[in-house]
Amino acid sequence: MIAMFRGIVKSQKVIVICSLILCVLFLMALFAPWLAPNDPIAVNLAHKLQQPSLDYPLGTDQLGRCTFSRILYGARISIGFALLIFISALSLGLIIGIISGYKGGWVDQLLMRIGDGLMAIPSLLFVLGFVGIWGAGLKQVILGLILVQWVYYARVIRGMVLILKEQNYITAAKISGSSTWSIIKTHIVPNVLPSIAVMGTLEMGWAIMNLSSMSFLGLGVQPPTPEWGAMIHEGKSYIRTNPSLMLYPGLMIMLVVVTFNLLGESLSERFGIKRR
Repeated sequence: MIAMFRGIVKSQKVIVICSLILCVLFLMALFAPWLAPNDPIAVNLAHKLQQPSLDYPLGTDQLGRCTFSRILYGARISIGFALLIFISALSLGLIIGIISGYKGGWVDQLLMRIGDGLMAIPSLLFVLGFVGIWGAGLKQVILGLILVQWVYYARVIRGMVLILKEQNYITAAKISGSSTWSIIKTHIVPNVLPSIAVMGTLEMGWAIMNLSSMSFLGLGVQPPTPEWGAMIHEGKSYIRTNPSLMLYPGLMIMLVVVTFNLLGESLSERFGIKRR
């Protein structure tokens, strides 16, 4: 009992700390135009590769652009679009998972076979193939990641719906004449969404890592738009002479991914939700 209480207190502290860190990062991204001391895409070769100073808090890159300003603006893309991927994939997976689990029959078989086909391909390989067909760009990468991720949510939600629809209160709602839409809206979604939202925090790190990976490969965000993965790609040529060009965006990616993972793990323990 004491060990359980200590575990709850510990997870509560981790949740609070991680939430505060994420709030700060979201505020940095939101207020980047006001916090950034310089234009993130303004080229000034006279100031290239400068050391940190009052004008350039983290120095400048190979084109004389303010690294700190690019980090702030990069958060808008790295975190903002990762959130877009998560919400879009969750919404699509929620709809398909509920339809598949509640309807059953050939509808369930068809949707799950499509999902099995997508899951048979490694996610990064699928996105690379998708970008190879439709061309490099942020929109293509985002769409490819959404097409990969929705399957996970759909399968988890389907399993939850299969259990929920056998509950007595669902049977009572059917007997009382409630419509399918009313049952889904009133009884299914409220019981499914909180668990999936908690599990989704674990996937935010995945989305940020993959988005940054594609930009690092030159297939996602295109220059001169600031994005953490693209900044690492641009700084790799200076890894010996000026490693900070890769270090700062790399640390930001690590901070966000680790924070989301710790938050997801703590929420899963706090509410007794199993990971996949």
